[in-house]
Amino acid sequence: MKKIIDFFRKFPIIVGFLGIVVLFSLLSDRFLTLSNFLNVLRQISINAIMAFGMTFVILSGGIDLSVGSVFAFAAVVGASILKGGSILWGILAALGVGAAMGTFNGFIIARMNLQPFIVTLSTMAIARSFTQVYTQGRPITGLPAAFRELGRGELLQVPIPIYIMAGVFIAGFYILTNTKLGLYTYSIGGNEEATRLSGVKVNRYKVIIYMISGLLSALSALILTARLNSAQPIFGMGYELDAIAAVVLGGTSLSGGKGSIIGTLFGALVMGIINNGMNLVNVSPFYQQAVKGAVILLAVMAERAGQK
Repeated sequence: MKKIIDFFRKFPIIVGFLGIVVLFSLLSDRFLTLSNFLNVLRQISINAIMAFGMTFVILSGGIDLSVGSVFAFAAVVGASILKGGSILWGILAALGVGAAMGTFNGFIIARMNLQPFIVTLSTMAIARSFTQVYTQGRPITGLPAAFRELGRGELLQVPIPIYIMAGVFIAGFYILTNTKLGLYTYSIGGNEEATRLSGVKVNRYKVIIYMISGLLSALSALILTARLNSAQPIFGMGYELDAIAAVVLGGTSLSGGKGSIIGTLFGALVMGIINNGMNLVNVSPFYQQAVKGAVILLAVMAERAGQK
């Protein structure tokens, strides 16, 4: 019993998640169904995958505001190659763009000792501009049917994006809990200077951390591109805020060094369930953003209270 209590103390977001599930179950008989649950998981998969990458960044004491623009740039580059019929090269190109942009962020932040907020704010604008120039403001459509299965297909009646989200979650959890990269991610966020003095090549790990963020942003972009059968130059606007919100809602400290990818998953779930539940009970969309904002604010206040 004590272990269960300790678990919920460590992950209070799970208590909030269960409470919201009970609330919407009482308000709508359509909420607590398998089809709706799978629908929620499909909807959150894109934000959750981006948020998993953001978890690494925030745990290390950084921030990545560029993920939404990197999302769009990776989508249009990948889609332009996919339209030519080369699925493998299209996917690799999109992932390569994401990894390259993330590596660039990490290199500038680490080597030039600049604030992540400023660097990623700059690359957010740069990547968005590259996207507009590359597409001339026009969407890229007509992608191969086989590729579209990535966003629309199902395996054993479970949408493919859910499997991808689960795979990324498992990989991220393993890295953060069982590898040197995970250990140093927490250590850099907790005390960067002490980590450096202990002999850890902090700059190298920072580059890897931001590369992961860019790579997962590109992976999310591929899923949405496949689902919509198009890549839009306006893709990803505001996505960085949703990813950060999921991480913070999950209990990861913005100052770094504390948090978990489990919390991030439930943070994304809570945001998805709130959206889904409010739609089912016909809450006006004009109020929905306010509700989400209030939930995030309450979560941060609860975390701060728990630290005292």
